[in-house]
Amino acid sequence: MLLVLALLAGSALAGCSSDNRTTITFFQFKAEAQQYFQQLAAQFERANPDIRVVVDNPADPETALRTRLVKNDVPDVMTLNGNGTFGEFASAKIFRDFRDDPVLADVNPAYLSVTGSLGAGSKGEVNGVPFAANASGLLYNKELFAEQGVAVPTTFDELIAAAKKFQAAGITPFYGTLADAWTAQSPLAPLSAQLQPADFFQQRFEGRTTFAEGWRSTAAELAELYRYTQPDPLSKGYEDGTAAFARGESAMLLLGSYAVPQIRDGKPGFTVASMALPATNDPAKTSLVSGVDVVLTASRNGAHPAESSKFINFLMGTKVMQDYCAAQVAIPTLKGLTNDDPALTGVQSYIRSGRIVGFTDHQFIQAIPLGPLLQEFLITGDENTFLRKLDSDWDKVAKRRTWGLGAVIKS
Repeated sequence: MLLVLALLAGSALAGCSSDNRTTITFFQFKAEAQQYFQQLAAQFERANPDIRVVVDNPADPETALRTRLVKNDVPDVMTLNGNGTFGEFASAKIFRDFRDDPVLADVNPAYLSVTGSLGAGSKGEVNGVPFAANASGLLYNKELFAEQGVAVPTTFDELIAAAKKFQAAGITPFYGTLADAWTAQSPLAPLSAQLQPADFFQQRFEGRTTFAEGWRSTAAELAELYRYTQPDPLSKGYEDGTAAFARGESAMLLLGSYAVPQIRDGKPGFTVASMALPATNDPAKTSLVSGVDVVLTASRNGAHPAESSKFINFLMGTKVMQDYCAAQVAIPTLKGLTNDDPALTGVQSYIRSGRIVGFTDHQFIQAIPLGPLLQEFLITGDENTFLRKLDSDWDKVAKRRTWGLGAVIKS
């Protein structure tokens, strides 16, 4: 028996030592796309038999990545959401500088600008490659709008008039999902982007303005929208809202294109359409909030830069991106690519013309409790307290460290 065990052990060791592939780690944050990226990693390995890709799909990606960074265990390649956390890590010089990398040659400059506005290791650096974008305006029931004779609003006053018309007909205008506090950030982003000065966050980082000064009209309009939800928005979350909207229980949903796949899981008997959320009464001033939903990046000092670059180039391939965007109702970031999904038809003109801005809420990091503050504000209606607390929390964090635009300005 001992002889047999020894032979088996020797055979196992021989098998392990025969794998001479270079192993790279691939940290993947998007839960709904786990299987897709696993398949892509396997496809890449078949085309590159000398490289092994170990895919990590943690349940709580931001916490998992922070834990790895504390241990100086930076993954070779990563997908991340283009948000404040990405900007924080980029500012900390964790990610590679892609500014001279040919992989950026065909990327839409508007999305490079969105990613760059979140933060960078130093001025001029490009620390992420935009892979897929989303559109955050309003989703609406196209057939219900037609039945009620409501035109797609192009001004804020028209939007409120539409809400009142639906309400008078016994139809919930907006389905509120405040049980998940972050959902209030979805309408906040387009409202604040259109109502604040273009350089608001640069001024805020430099201490030349406050939220109390620059976001008062944003807070007022956000509160106005939530006056037209169902009676109990605090008891319903994101999944409740997408399911209710799929059942036809509201005319509109204050969420972006990222919610469409889940809505379609509910098999809606209508066309899910989208529009840019107007914040002013001048249609020419309306812009579409389109954030980089998936950013590809790599370790700044990774052990396998060539293999990591090869994998990123593979992921940025035309077919890979087109297939992903079709499955996830996402917007391709490569010039010349489009997604003809009906849910994106209403916002395509903004994308084609470049009338897009990034998510303003992505300028916040986790230490600033934007979601809970918004939730509290929309329950109490106390605008002054909301803006005062937002300024106070921002200043407390800014005293401890500088992130995102602040780090770029400082350098």
